[in-house]
Amino acid sequence: MKAKADVPFAPLNIAVLTVSDTRTLETDTSGQVFVDRLSAAGHNLAARVLLKDDLYKIRAQVANWIADDVVQVVLITGGTGFTGRDSTPEAVSCLLDKQVDGFGELFRQISVADIGTSTVQSRALAGLANGTLVCCLPGSTNAVRTGWDGILAEQLDSRHRPCNFVAHLKQAAPCESRG
Repeated sequence: MKAKADVPFAPLNIAVLTVSDTRTLETDTSGQVFVDRLSAAGHNLAARVLLKDDLYKIRAQVANWIADDVVQVVLITGGTGFTGRDSTPEAVSCLLDKQVDGFGELFRQISVADIGTSTVQSRALAGLANGTLVCCLPGSTNAVRTGWDGILAEQLDSRHRPCNFVAHLKQAAPCESRG
């Protein structure tokens, strides 16, 4: 699909959450890929947080961003697998007003080329809550690249046709980076 030339680009305010028991902000390559990609695309980093794999802390952080008038998109990396502590889908799904079923389906479809049938173990998901798009991706750097390059770059671009998510997001003034 192509971008529509007569529609202006609308930079979005995007928060990035990394869920990991082992990474720090300095070693968080997956979260950094999100930051680099969203910045290169012309969007604004509204906030960046790293949390341990704790269902209630994840839920509280995402709920705060959903309620924040500035944050329009929340991108989460990590905690989507099947280990005992992976709880991102459970933390987030109850907060969503509507699930974007096609997000996880498309992510798994495009991941097959890289990881084969192991893609069935991805519990990637997305949904809308209070005019905020929330997307959960696996914690690997490659998964974040796949999700951004294969789905998010176009769906977060107001010029992308025939449709994108920008029209469904709350209107917010541009923000200064909060870290």
